[in-house]
Amino acid sequence: MEFDYIIVGGGTAGCVLANRLSANPKVSVLLLEAGKSDNYHWVHVPIGYLYCIGNPRTDWMMKTAPEPGLNGRTLSYPRGKLLGGCSSVNGMIYMRGQAADYDGWRQMGNAGWGWDDVLPYFLKSEDHHDPDQPHHRAGGEWKVARQRLRWEVLETVQQGAKEFGIEPTADFNGGTNEGSGFFEVNQKNGVRWNTTKAFLRPAMKRKNLKVMTGAYSRRIMIEGKRAVGVEFERDTQVSQAKARAEVILAAGAINSPKLLELSGIGQADRLANLGVPVHHELKGVGENLQDHLQIRTVYKVSGTKTLNETVNSLWGKIRIGLEYATTQSGPLSMAPSQFGMFTKSDPSLETPDLEYHVQPLSTDKLGDPLHPFPAITVSVCNLRPESVGHTHINDRDVTLQPDIRLNYLSTERDRMVAVQSIKQARQLMTAKALRRYAPEEMLPGTHIASDEDLLREAGNIATTIFHPVGTCKMGSDDKAVVDAQLKVHGIEGLRVVDASIMPKIVSGNTASPVIMIAEKASEMILSDAR
Repeated sequence: MEFDYIIVGGGTAGCVLANRLSANPKVSVLLLEAGKSDNYHWVHVPIGYLYCIGNPRTDWMMKTAPEPGLNGRTLSYPRGKLLGGCSSVNGMIYMRGQAADYDGWRQMGNAGWGWDDVLPYFLKSEDHHDPDQPHHRAGGEWKVARQRLRWEVLETVQQGAKEFGIEPTADFNGGTNEGSGFFEVNQKNGVRWNTTKAFLRPAMKRKNLKVMTGAYSRRIMIEGKRAVGVEFERDTQVSQAKARAEVILAAGAINSPKLLELSGIGQADRLANLGVPVHHELKGVGENLQDHLQIRTVYKVSGTKTLNETVNSLWGKIRIGLEYATTQSGPLSMAPSQFGMFTKSDPSLETPDLEYHVQPLSTDKLGDPLHPFPAITVSVCNLRPESVGHTHINDRDVTLQPDIRLNYLSTERDRMVAVQSIKQARQLMTAKALRRYAPEEMLPGTHIASDEDLLREAGNIATTIFHPVGTCKMGSDDKAVVDAQLKVHGIEGLRVVDASIMPKIVSGNTASPVIMIAEKASEMILSDAR
């Protein structure tokens, strides 16, 4: 098999790349996806993320190494294992981050990646429900919708936040996301809108695009200092596909560095110790791993409706099922988080460094049954963590997950922000507007008072918010893996196009920034081909 372009990974970025590259009828494109099709009912019902995460049909089922900052806990680390990748299992929140994030990338020496540079690529694919705004447009592939239900308790939280200077905002995506509001979501008529529907399925009608699912990439084939193809396994048969122009890795922040290392690109000593022939040394492969850590505080409330009581009632379950079946609205159309706030842990900061996800439900820990009493979760995460981890293969066996170490809460500032986050959430719940609900703290609990105890409890209750980035970072320093055109340093015909290229994590959810990266990369790839 021989193609102009081979894309490894049919996820968030891979679907965009497949569409944009195959739009040129003069080139041929092969998309390799290790998982299955997204033709699975829980992918499309928004609440179905609960049944996709931790499900080997749709999730790589990864786990982190024990985290010292989380008191030695090991976390489940979901990654989408199907067409659409994480866009098929994520929280559907449409978020770009802050203009300062991208201007920071440009200041780090990555020309063409400032806010003014990347905004056109956000707009290129956007199909916004209200295009009559300066920073939005309609007509693209990536649908952005309002949520289809409201909760009185969340609207009251917004009123309470205003008492502490967190003002309502109509748009989190204009370059600054400071304020409070209801998240916009990637849905169409109450159904998840993933990158398979948006980009891949329309392109699959083209004769110059071949999509192969169940194709597990084993290594990049390298001759001299050039990538010339991909070896992959499908139905127990090992095959090779040649790339005339480029191999493009879009396997995500964990699997893209894994495949580079399996192919002999990475830290020479580490690879040699595993018996992997070294083709090219790049010290940054698998390094610079960043993620958002969320701290889930839970408050029991009274005198208002939450999802807890509905789900714990047989009639309630029947009612929400009928509501979704007839109108595609109600709790089954919910994103994991409905209401958000962006604010500062320190008023001296120029831009918000905290993101709140407030939910009309509660549980002891993610995946457990909802509580039998009304309660809300006030989850908060540090948007710009200083803690940096890494991910590396431990074995030449391509079926094994790599070692994943985030090093959460490993810096003094991150620990300080974690403590301040819990204090700020507590202060928010004292708002006059919320008194009628008599909020009662359950997690971490009012008996946790000192900074030392708050930090320890943060380690007990915090968990990932599923935003790994940075492991093939863009730049020109000795830890950079790709340049500003996303070409792998020192290897011709090889690019990385996914969340791993972010030199610094963005101040918000990561799915739509990855789409932007793929849009920009597609244009650069096709431009080079002219």
